[in-house]
Amino acid sequence: MDKLYEELIKYCEVECDIPFSKMTTLHLGGIVKYVVYPRNIIELGETMKTIKEFNVPYKVLGKGSNILCSDAKYDGVVIRLDRTFDDLYFDDDLCTVQAGLSIITVAYEAMKHGLTGLEFASGIPGSVGGVTYMNAGAYKSNMANVIEEVLIYRNDVFEWLRNEECGFSYRHSIFHEHPDWIIIAAKIRLQKGNETEIRELMDNRRERRLQTQPLEYPSAGSIFKNPEDKFAWQIIEELGYRGKWNGGAFVSDKHANFIVNAKNASATEFYELVCAIQKEAKEKLNRELVMEVEKFNWD
Repeated sequence: MDKLYEELIKYCEVECDIPFSKMTTLHLGGIVKYVVYPRNIIELGETMKTIKEFNVPYKVLGKGSNILCSDAKYDGVVIRLDRTFDDLYFDDDLCTVQAGLSIITVAYEAMKHGLTGLEFASGIPGSVGGVTYMNAGAYKSNMANVIEEVLIYRNDVFEWLRNEECGFSYRHSIFHEHPDWIIIAAKIRLQKGNETEIRELMDNRRERRLQTQPLEYPSAGSIFKNPEDKFAWQIIEELGYRGKWNGGAFVSDKHANFIVNAKNASATEFYELVCAIQKEAKEKLNRELVMEVEKFNWD
């Protein structure tokens, strides 16, 4: 039993040698040396002190729905919040929710409280922390439109950031520049609405997703950001990549901006397909396709 494990286990549950493929919606990625599950901010704070003392790399992971991890081993610590940081509280039209809870769950709980504003997020398979980090959105709305404050852990202190301090823009936030900051919770401001109407809208959008997205395969959702003047899927189709394979990775014939893990792909096969599309978009169409999905543990 190694010393780091002995210190981590004092404060939280620890698992060893767990593959990223079991922690991400793409079902891709190499072995992680340590995976920890703190139950509260005391355990999280002590875990972070231990990580810093041993000077090991770390990564916070929620649902793993918007990340492409390499096949390489990760000799660091993955901090998972989705098992334990999953409480939410309603106070009139304000929802305070911990980072590990599914944003889909939050959207449906808001609906049950007759609150509107999160319908756009009812099909996004990420945690509150993840969608805040990415400023995730759909249907011309995003998290920046509803978040009032974000509770973070930085420099050994827990503190609230106001919306305007979070640097939100299209699929971006200040947290991209500060991967050492940990999102703990968010305050989401909603509006009073009609539960029946909210439910109908969410049901209609669920049906639309089933019809237009390849939900039967492991994926990370849309792989590229949309340029200002054109949808990314239109560029991919123009290049003739709809239905193309690389090993077990496949450009969906249902939605070309979804690259899916259709036949036990490796992360390398998946990323090769991403790079091929980007290369041809630049060479043939003079288009820059930027990944919306985060890359992690690549050289």
